[in-house]
Amino acid sequence: MKLANRILYEDNHLLIVNKLPSEIVQGDKTGDKTLLDDVKAYIKVKYNKPGAVYAGLIHRLDRPTSGIVMFAKTSKALSRMNKLFQDKEVRKTYWAVVSNDLKVESGLLENYLLKTEKNNKSRVTKPEQKGAKKATLSYQLIAKSKSYYLLEVKPKTGRHHQIRVQLSYIGNPIKGDVKYGYKRANENRSIHLHARSIQFIHPIKKEEINITAQPPADVVWDALKTSQQC
Repeated sequence: MKLANRILYEDNHLLIVNKLPSEIVQGDKTGDKTLLDDVKAYIKVKYNKPGAVYAGLIHRLDRPTSGIVMFAKTSKALSRMNKLFQDKEVRKTYWAVVSNDLKVESGLLENYLLKTEKNNKSRVTKPEQKGAKKATLSYQLIAKSKSYYLLEVKPKTGRHHQIRVQLSYIGNPIKGDVKYGYKRANENRSIHLHARSIQFIHPIKKEEINITAQPPADVVWDALKTSQQC
């Protein structure tokens, strides 16, 4: 799907995109074309800009994850959005699909996570472990089908792979996420984790912004969306 068809919000300062699960947001060792590259190309063509185009990446999503990614079209917007994130004034909601029975349909998870650079993975550890960082999220069951459960997840912190690790730790790894214990991969190597919505006060206009992104079209997402009546 063309980038222009996945733009959720755009003005002179910000550009918000619904990322596909196959896309990589920023360059890595694979050398694959990035969403950031596509955003710059879109801006260059749409506004007929000569030379280099500015687009600042405000936050990231893991490659197999879909949903909202924000870019700044000016350095001023980037610095102000970074401050909003730093001050925890941006509210993000995710959807996650799991298939194991939930012992508790809603709750608050608090763990200490330690990232291992070698395998780009995080794990739950003891609070006194050197380098451990506290991770907190809330979750709630909002829909279910015969085989799957749809959770609405609201992270309170922004740790590496936080949602993936914490849900796996309580026995509910995300569908397709073999890295964190799900039984098999999805065919397209995606995982059923979606950055569903984001709310914040526009850093320049001072208006409330509330953006929602639809998950990718597939049998599981479609069935749960219907059940949830979103």
